[in-house]
Amino acid sequence: MKKNIFFFTAFLFTLILVSCGAYSFTGGNTGNAKTIQVNFFPNQAALVEPSLSQRFTQDLQDLFTRQTNLTLVNAGGDLRFEGEITGYRISPISATANQTAAQNRLTISINVRFTNALEEKDDFEKQFSFYYDYGASEQLAGSVLEAAYNEILPRITQDIFNASVAKW
Repeated sequence: MKKNIFFFTAFLFTLILVSCGAYSFTGGNTGNAKTIQVNFFPNQAALVEPSLSQRFTQDLQDLFTRQTNLTLVNAGGDLRFEGEITGYRISPISATANQTAAQNRLTISINVRFTNALEEKDDFEKQFSFYYDYGASEQLAGSVLEAAYNEILPRITQDIFNASVAKW
């Protein structure tokens, strides 16, 4: 009896799994697209951090190659991302009793143009941004800058992924 229940449960589980089709556990739906093109995002912000353009472009490429089965190409991609870094701003966010900054906030903004060569209705141009707060006594260099990038860039790239293929 237990053997029959086990086989029935295994059969039912297999049937459900197969009926779901090609489900993506990352939440992305690339449709019939086979290739992706991520162009270099130049830094056109008023304040320029030299390594940001290369780092952001690479992070966006890595996210899509890890979470989808798309092939990265240099030209003619079914899905194409291009744009520019439009904001790199440091601003004080809290003050001390002496009216000096207690914390600063780095905000990075990126303008993205997404083109889906197979589904034009999915095309968009949007601004994405996120921030990182750090102590005013710290310099935005070295490990502090690395920590800021490690918090900001994954959030922005995931937001771009969600807007383009996850349709969130």
